[in-house]
Amino acid sequence: MTSAYYQDSLRTDFVRQYNARIYLDHAAATPVDSAVQAAMAPYIHEQWHNPSARYEAARSTRRAVEAARADIAHVLAAKPTEIIFTASATESANLAVQGVLRAAAPGAHWITTAIEHEAVLAQVPPLERQGYPATVVPVSMAGIVSVRDIMAAVTDGTVLVSMMLANNEIGTLQPVAEVARAVAAVRLERLARGVGRPLYVHTDATQAGNYVSLQVSRLGVDMLTLNAAKLYGPKGIGLLYVRHGTKLEPLFYGGGQERGRRSGTEPVAGCVGLAAALVAAASRRDSESHRLTGLRDEAIEALLAAVPGARLNGDPQRRLPNNISLTLPGADGEALVLYLDNAGFETATGSACAASQTEPSHVLLAIGRSRSEAAQSLRLTLGRSTDEDALAALVRTLPGIVERVRALPSVA
Repeated sequence: MTSAYYQDSLRTDFVRQYNARIYLDHAAATPVDSAVQAAMAPYIHEQWHNPSARYEAARSTRRAVEAARADIAHVLAAKPTEIIFTASATESANLAVQGVLRAAAPGAHWITTAIEHEAVLAQVPPLERQGYPATVVPVSMAGIVSVRDIMAAVTDGTVLVSMMLANNEIGTLQPVAEVARAVAAVRLERLARGVGRPLYVHTDATQAGNYVSLQVSRLGVDMLTLNAAKLYGPKGIGLLYVRHGTKLEPLFYGGGQERGRRSGTEPVAGCVGLAAALVAAASRRDSESHRLTGLRDEAIEALLAAVPGARLNGDPQRRLPNNISLTLPGADGEALVLYLDNAGFETATGSACAASQTEPSHVLLAIGRSRSEAAQSLRLTLGRSTDEDALAALVRTLPGIVERVRALPSVA
């Protein structure tokens, strides 16, 4: 943890260098796009009615929800009835994992990877206590899971493989489509042997939505998780795609909304905002991926040259266009974030969802970093506002901050 000494140093001994803030934490959250705000506005100020009510004003909001569902389904190449609105990606991931396991009854086995978001990995211990065993598959030092290792863990008792499409900390792209094809072959083999237990593939695509095609037929997945907050949409709204025929128990019960799979009054403005954000992301995916890949690679090269001992985390090519994850030996990551904040740069050490925890990143440990190295890392995630000038300013500033942090007295 960063000590009070670091905090005092920031307040008294470091002068802010830039008037404008430079945001480099797009993996944590994105600003709401102005067009998305405009699409949502009528359902905040005027058409605020409950979409389950029967009068015309409410029916109008129901039409808005269903139009949003249809727009999302079009981007995913899915059916509108396969889209479930939720409150977050965390809820969607919990619904996918627990919904499938509970529909299959205790004893059902599932597989996930060592670098998943906590929304998936944190379910392992409680579900094991409830009688649902899990296998957590390791990844390579580049941060990519092996299809062979995933499939080696499949038994006749396995009902689910849950793996992210892109990692939120080191940006590595995972072989989801390849796993889905291998799973399809296992299904056929099971049928030939008379084994009736289902086998599904779920992917957490939360970080991938801006940069990777999400067409579910190409990915081959049965379930897919998304979150508007990472797509330049509103917070508090997510979705779970569920392929027809997937047996899924709800997490909680109530009024039976979302065809009984997720009770609770739909947030109309949020649904509209999620759809508008996803459609916009799909339309600019190729151009933005190309732009950010160029900026990312130039920045990585410059930072590795400018900061002695710096190491890139994750695969240098098979990664999200916007992700730069660095280990900076001798420099406490939390101190780096605070010093950079004081200099006008908003960055992170890793997942924002785990920022309050004192344990080092499980992702960095999984790729072979030591506990001390994992605590000496920095995550920079680019976005629509990032340009060459912003990254040039970072390259000028970071080496001095790293040197300064390395010079701080160690705290036991």
